[in-house]
Amino acid sequence: MQKLKFYQKGTLTVGNRLVDEASHNVQASQERSNSLTCGHRACQGCGEALGARYAIDAAMRAAGKQLIAVNATGCLEVFTTPYPETSWQMPWMHSLFGNAAAVATGAAAAMRVTGKSTTRVVAQGGDGGTTDIGFGCLSGMFERNDDVLYICYDNEGYMNTGVQRSSATPPAARTATTPAIGAQPGNVFGTGKFVPKIAVAHDIPYVATASVADLHDLEAKVTKAMAFHGARYIQINVPCPLGWGAASHDTIRLARLAIETGLFPIFEAEYGRITQVRRIRRPKPVAEYLKLQRRYAHLFRDGVEDPRVARIQAIADRHIDEYGLLET
Repeated sequence: MQKLKFYQKGTLTVGNRLVDEASHNVQASQERSNSLTCGHRACQGCGEALGARYAIDAAMRAAGKQLIAVNATGCLEVFTTPYPETSWQMPWMHSLFGNAAAVATGAAAAMRVTGKSTTRVVAQGGDGGTTDIGFGCLSGMFERNDDVLYICYDNEGYMNTGVQRSSATPPAARTATTPAIGAQPGNVFGTGKFVPKIAVAHDIPYVATASVADLHDLEAKVTKAMAFHGARYIQINVPCPLGWGAASHDTIRLARLAIETGLFPIFEAEYGRITQVRRIRRPKPVAEYLKLQRRYAHLFRDGVEDPRVARIQAIADRHIDEYGLLET
């Protein structure tokens, strides 16, 4: 017997009818809190808006709707709360760019000392506010094991302020601060950091990576994270059509290819040890992923593949080997 996998099932697709009702992918339901509701100003095809909606709804269910969200400055904050409007239907706080983890720690402490320990706290931010500006506060939250779930929506750049490079920007990618000019166009190799590995090194209760390519997995990981107390961290891959120079209808396709190439490994870890990885049945070449994005167009000029594509392929292959991602 082989377990079938159905990706991104819509409510009425054949895939939905082939699985039990509990496994249906239903986007509209009375059971949803719709904590992030309609009316926001995200770009068409925004992976972050999709990821945040599912992540926070899952956290709300797990917390019995007793949840506070602290949001770093960034795309998610800007497109959901253009003053005096908001798309959040929950207690929601806007922090500075770099202190969401610290503000969330304070909120969790306030709930504890006022006897409201059943009220849980989630902090959220983009990769700029998480892996760069807010990294010190985040590491402090991990080190103290504060009772906060931090969710990073990783779109690999400072998209809100003009698509500048962040420490999560991949090598060779074109951004406003790593333009496609010169002998080595795009972002340089050998820089940046992968924060999930750093979170694992802090030995905190729970760390996971997730993707909008698999919303059931994303929700399950948020739900599992909420079952722990102490510091928890989830990094979600959320393609950005505007910043990546991709078609809005390719968001899920890109997220899936990031997994299937090995460029974005999907795993879980508890107390410093990796406990689960998502296997890749048939690895895809990174060129298939890169060619869908204009931020990599300089790697394929005049139909000639830049040698740096092979270097990116080597990074993906190293991830597959390091995390044991290949299904055998």
